[in-house]
Amino acid sequence: MPLFILSLLFQVGFVIHIIKTGRSTTWIWIVITLPLAGALAYLVIEVIPGLLSSRSGRATSRKITQSMNPDKNFNDAADRYATSPSIENSIALAQEFFNKGLFTEARDLYLSCLKGIHTDDPVIIVGLIRCEFELKNFEEVKARLDKLIEKKPDYKNQEAHLLYARALESLHDTDSAQHEYETLHGYFSGPDASFYFAKFLKSTKQTDKAISIFQHILDTAKRSSKFYNTNHQEIIRQTRVELKH
Repeated sequence: MPLFILSLLFQVGFVIHIIKTGRSTTWIWIVITLPLAGALAYLVIEVIPGLLSSRSGRATSRKITQSMNPDKNFNDAADRYATSPSIENSIALAQEFFNKGLFTEARDLYLSCLKGIHTDDPVIIVGLIRCEFELKNFEEVKARLDKLIEKKPDYKNQEAHLLYARALESLHDTDSAQHEYETLHGYFSGPDASFYFAKFLKSTKQTDKAISIFQHILDTAKRSSKFYNTNHQEIIRQTRVELKH
């Protein structure tokens, strides 16, 4: 394709983008009168910052940063904690420990935060029970969440609720686990709760219902956006595996 036609197509594309996104009409004049420089300026000044400020853009930016320097977030959190071991900095470092699979270290930091006015802090407790679950301390997960519900009955956290159901399943409290999974299946955003519910049903010989839920996960993925599929790609992959067995 001749360079002139390619340049013209880019100009038209940028002009359409300017109009659709409600940018200043001054950009139209710049893009038309300065074909290459104007388009490049618009891309750098308007388009890229907008992409990076979006949810998916921020996620992409984080992935790029993480791949270039995988220890940056951990080192930054450790430096802040070393300078000031505040509750906020302790929680941030505990999360970084968790992200690296250092669940015992993360748990110990979360435990150190449960004092004074933070004794019943839901954010700390949920972080703590995530660690306990990974360490297979299922009784502790149940006990912590039962106490949290007792102290703060209005507190809702779907991830904590799912961990509760999975802990009950691991403790072989089948009836209670099924009740929790059924509740989660009705309101959980994303396919995670449905996936673990279907696996539970499969393990308890409720095969037809399990297959129906697995298929529903895949049907939802087909109708959903690329972002949804990227965000839940591992659960979607595991669902396909479960349906084959």
